[in-house]
Amino acid sequence: MTAEQAVRARALAVLAGDSDLAGRVHGIFDGAVRRASAPYVVVGAAESGDWGTKDQPGREVRLTVTLVGVDPGGPGDAGARIGALAPMLRGAGEGWTIAAVRTLRSRFSLRRAGGWQQDMIVRCRCLAG
Repeated sequence: MTAEQAVRARALAVLAGDSDLAGRVHGIFDGAVRRASAPYVVVGAAESGDWGTKDQPGREVRLTVTLVGVDPGGPGDAGARIGALAPMLRGAGEGWTIAAVRTLRSRFSLRRAGGWQQDMIVRCRCLAG
């Protein structure tokens, strides 16, 4: 499994396994969503670059997590909960160890079809093994 796949799998497991977040959204989806009722979370694209050491291969993976909603108040508690869960991505699994996690940036925008979305870019530094 690639580092990108391992990070996405871990993110899906952490987000879907949180009962607090599950109580605030209608679903947590892997990739593109055809039909869903807002609010919902999408674990989207993952891109990576080299982050190896002299003796161990590694990748820096940047994962996009999107919260889509319609509440005029914005992301509120659901957005804060996703941010609080990001450090929980640390750990071993699927052939990679996620050594460090940090939310790099967040972008809020209005959607053409109505409502809004908040995109969060989460950086995961991973070592093979």
